[in-house]
Amino acid sequence: MLILDIAINEAWKYQFLTYPNPAVGAAVIVKNTLFVSAHKKAGEPHAEVNALWEAYKAFHKAPNLKTSQEIHQFLIKNHNGFFKEANIFVTLEPCSHIGKTPACANLLSILKPKSVTIGYLDPISEHSGGVEILKNAGIDVKVLNDKRCYDLIEPFIKWQKRFVFFKLAQSLNGVVSGGYISSETSLNWVHQVRDKIDLLVIGGNTVRIDRPTLDARRVRGSAPDILIYSKQKKFDKTIPLFSVPNRKVFIKKSLDRLSDYKFIMIEGGERLYNELKDFVDWKVFIVSPKMFDRINYKSKDKFEILHTLKNDDLIVFGR
Repeated sequence: MLILDIAINEAWKYQFLTYPNPAVGAAVIVKNTLFVSAHKKAGEPHAEVNALWEAYKAFHKAPNLKTSQEIHQFLIKNHNGFFKEANIFVTLEPCSHIGKTPACANLLSILKPKSVTIGYLDPISEHSGGVEILKNAGIDVKVLNDKRCYDLIEPFIKWQKRFVFFKLAQSLNGVVSGGYISSETSLNWVHQVRDKIDLLVIGGNTVRIDRPTLDARRVRGSAPDILIYSKQKKFDKTIPLFSVPNRKVFIKKSLDRLSDYKFIMIEGGERLYNELKDFVDWKVFIVSPKMFDRINYKSKDKFEILHTLKNDDLIVFGR
């Protein structure tokens, strides 16, 4: 379904960045015009609210509202049947839960669009029930159970307990060593992700050779705790990563510490990847269009591509 595809693609732009919320996309067709948006950050409006608000503003004068509560209240008071012929597409069941934001299902039940097509039901029981609310309001509801929509929220499902992914930057011909490989855009994205994760795992050799900081300074974000995965515990403590405030740094030869965290990224090269590739839930490859005359890495690995984002590089999500 083309419209749902567009909503899925929009949601992937914010994968990991909505933690602890799921990545969700939505589309609204009203007055023969398509509006697409996504949930962008925990605590901010959900995907369908952003899309509804963009649609409303395109045809009406409206104040500059930012919060979910403001937008919900304004649309409830001022919709005047604007959405009665609208068709809504959302990758995840509209929430019935009232938390940091009001319930999207309740808002839709008042706006009464013509139809709501849902990619996947909410797997968290206390958030589910949106379908029943919509149907009870007389709205035509379709649930597709689309695997792509499940893939989109798999991190959300798993980080209820623990979700681990491996991030590997490489050139087009598989070179992973020798300084920065990723573009500035991708480096900024990595710092956005570091701002969200609870723990970053790095190999001891990388720490010794690269002497990294491993923070989120490019986005002025919070630095995650660090686990240096190493059999040798001796390190130069003047390396920048040891001086970042408000975080813990562990040096361990096991991964037992991971049980204390929910959202974990492993950064490394060939050796660490081949050791841990079967341990992680997902793998994320940042593929630069450059080619280097250096030794490329080798791995016998099966990889299912879930989605690809394109900026100056390709960011390939898979498992």
